Amino acid sequence: MGPLAVAFDSKRAPHAPSDVIKNGPQKLQLGVPKFFASINQGEEKPFDFLQTLFDGVIAGGAAGVVVETALYPIDTIKTRLQAAHGGVKINLKGLYSGLAGNIAGVLPASAIFVGVYEPTKQKLLKMFPENLSAVAHLTAGALGGLAASLVRVPTEVVKQRMQTGQFRSAPDAVRLIVAKEGFKGLYAGYGSFLLRDLPFDAIQFCIYEQLRIGYKIAARRELNDPENAVIGAFAGALTGAITTPLDVIKTRLMVQGSANQYQGVFDCVQTIVREEGPSALLKGIGPRVMWIGIGGSIFFGVLESTKRFLAERHVADTPHKKKDHTL
Repeated sequence: MGPLAVAFDSKRAPHAPSDVIKNGPQKLQLGVPKFFASINQGEEKPFDFLQTLFDGVIAGGAAGVVVETALYPIDTIKTRLQAAHGGVKINLKGLYSGLAGNIAGVLPASAIFVGVYEPTKQKLLKMFPENLSAVAHLTAGALGGLAASLVRVPTEVVKQRMQTGQFRSAPDAVRLIVAKEGFKGLYAGYGSFLLRDLPFDAIQFCIYEQLRIGYKIAARRELNDPENAVIGAFAGALTGAITTPLDVIKTRLMVQGSANQYQGVFDCVQTIVREEGPSALLKGIGPRVMWIGIGGSIFFGVLESTKRFLAERHVADTPHKKKDHTL
């Protein structure tokens, strides 16, 4: 995002976005341009950690399940392209292989991610200087991804083994992987997964949040669902393209099983480049960008819609709580 500096007085513009005006009068200062969107905060309501955590878990879980169900076939094609060696023909049958087992992992993983991301982001935005909101978003995204990886990695291992035809069902996959490779087999490629997903989560959410802040300040209103979806699509597609080589490495390490063709991340990179050429590190970039671009659109659209719904429910419930308290 380019330089952004905008003056804003909440008293003169009652329709300003809630992320920019948080529960009280405040100003965004005009003057020297700053690289990141900056937010000066005045008096705020007490931070409700448990409520923010709960809302994040619900919104994240809902968004993750919708995206995974809608785009699973594209993800399967991408995985098979990346796992294929040389000119092996890609099988287009069974594109929903492993979906049920994957949703069982995606639901808690997405819930954990957003559940950690939202309260962490809000805490860091209060701690960091106003012109470093992007750092708060980057850090919160990385921490959310780290927490979710404990569920994401076994889910991803099982999913990709099934997508490449190694197993017929998720329970069989888990049982046989543990029997042949031990419990650590469920975390095959964990290092490469973090190498891909931590930067991905941090960059994607930072781009998304910064674009939303800038757009809200310019429009002086809340964004609607189509606008959130477009910003989410752009953030997802751009981040997906940048991190494709990391995704290829992660896929190769996860699907190799007990063959141990690669001895780690660096050996994997060297072997791929030596045997297949540097272009092999961009295998599946087309479906990956399309998948994550569309997925970002759906994910952030559902996420913001669910968060707004929950926020409206809380506001509607507040008068009743106050009334009950006075009784």
